[in-house]
Amino acid sequence: MCGIVAYTGNKSAGPILLDGLRYLEYRGYDSAGICVLTDHRFQVIKRQGSIASLTAEAGRLSATACLGIAHTRWATHGEPSTQNAHPHFCCRGQIAIVHNGIIENYHSLRTMLIREGHSFKSETDSEVVAHLIEKFYRGDLLAAVSAALQSVEGTFGLAVMHESHDAIVLARRGSPLILGLAENAIIAASDAVAILPHTRQVIYLNDGDVAFISHGHYILKNLQGEHVDGKVEEIRWNISQIEKKGYPHFMLKEIFEQPEAVANTLRGRIKSDLIKLSLNLAVSSIERIIMTGCGTSWHAALIGKYFLEKYAGIPVEVDYASELRYRNPIINSKVLTVVISQSGETADTLAALRIANQKGAPTLGIVNVVGSTIAREVSCGIYLHAGPEIGVASTKAFSCQVVALLLLSLYLRQQQGKKVAPSLLKDLLALPELLERVLSQANKVQAIAKEYRYARNFIYLGRGINFPVALEGALKLKEIAYIHAEGYPAAEMKHGPIALIDENMPVVCLATRGAVFEKVMSNIQEVKTRQGDIIAVTDYRDKQLAPLTRHIISVPHVSEDLAPLVNIIPLQLLAYYIAALKGLNVDKPRNLAKSVTVE
Repeated sequence: MCGIVAYTGNKSAGPILLDGLRYLEYRGYDSAGICVLTDHRFQVIKRQGSIASLTAEAGRLSATACLGIAHTRWATHGEPSTQNAHPHFCCRGQIAIVHNGIIENYHSLRTMLIREGHSFKSETDSEVVAHLIEKFYRGDLLAAVSAALQSVEGTFGLAVMHESHDAIVLARRGSPLILGLAENAIIAASDAVAILPHTRQVIYLNDGDVAFISHGHYILKNLQGEHVDGKVEEIRWNISQIEKKGYPHFMLKEIFEQPEAVANTLRGRIKSDLIKLSLNLAVSSIERIIMTGCGTSWHAALIGKYFLEKYAGIPVEVDYASELRYRNPIINSKVLTVVISQSGETADTLAALRIANQKGAPTLGIVNVVGSTIAREVSCGIYLHAGPEIGVASTKAFSCQVVALLLLSLYLRQQQGKKVAPSLLKDLLALPELLERVLSQANKVQAIAKEYRYARNFIYLGRGINFPVALEGALKLKEIAYIHAEGYPAAEMKHGPIALIDENMPVVCLATRGAVFEKVMSNIQEVKTRQGDIIAVTDYRDKQLAPLTRHIISVPHVSEDLAPLVNIIPLQLLAYYIAALKGLNVDKPRNLAKSVTVE
């Protein structure tokens, strides 16, 4: 989603802001802009399109300007255009703002401000904030921002400048902002990746926080003007982890990082045949579990349902976060609510978490980003430790979410006084090596991708625990290759989708051995009978499968619980190679954002 960078210090702001925007490109955007302050005058460049379009103009920004704000915009209100790009300004041009989020009551505020004589230049909801601050400004920028935001309904990550102040005011509600504390400087951003080149010491702003930053100094308050203590934390990963390291795309790098990422999720959590998790949960009082997430995280939750019901014996419901928040879920102190989000900032998932908190439920977060909002608002949680994920289409985070959910399931079983099979724990610890074996077939998957790069439709079939894997494989193809794809439980194919199958329909079948393997083989026969073009992902070595398929991608045999982790990698690779062969922007697919912080 949209990105914010702000800088105040003793160095030239323009190059720092431009580099910060480059680090935020992966989040998705359609326009970008920079505003710096020099001799109490704003200098502004903003353009529709890529950050590269700003680079040619960046040279005209004053090298002596040591304070500024910058933004990448992902259009919500108003089409992508230079006029709608941030920063936005008040009528007199003395106040500049960049904004992430959505102002829900912008229409009524805009009507009021126009009635009072304000003139608007864009179609955005964000511009309202600049005019509101102008309305309340009486010489104190911090007070004006706080007063203006009292009238705002919706979400915001906000950075504000005034030509008369060598300072920046930042505010947050529902959209992340982080202060990076460097020597004689502060760099603020909506994502830690823009801060890491300068410092690892950060303060995560909470909802309702307002920060005043100037030349290495900061003041934290809430919207009511009361002082707030900010906790300084250290980012644990480094800048080298967000470089491509020779890979053509971040997505491919992250697919190949999965053995290491899974090892990091497991590290220190299995000792002496016991699951070691630091969770503040009264397990005996949990009668039901609700799991919620969006997109890939929702698919991980579907797999987690199998684990939790099998090992913990607790009924589980899986909800899209965007649906849960708009119904009246039956949640109470005996319902554990598990929220899953790579970024820890997903707006719908965060809203679902807050509903659970309001209802007094114990809440558990499974997130990758340390210090994220979800991580700070849950009762307890499991960090993935997958490392930064830059590609918009999630890969390694998904695998680590599945591992974390299995660990959680076994932990709950253990807390109930039941045994966990040592053989399963042994298999879990061996998983990184097995994933390496799957990745060794990347060239074979690439060759298969060449045959299907012009396909217009795909069907993915799986049964049992592999049905969510089929959903995730189809999602990856849609996200980055722009090919229509649908995932189905294999048995449901007969109830409609079978009408689509002919010699032009590629069908990816997940056929690893387990409780429903023979059923899957029957479904493959049904597809073959209708001339379907079958790609099988399987650990089955029998010759009877070869005549039924056009391509076989072999994976190592693992226990059924671990099958999703070996099966998803070929599907990620297939989507990646098809998209790359089509010359598409794999890391930044159209219309998508890495962290969806608005509805």
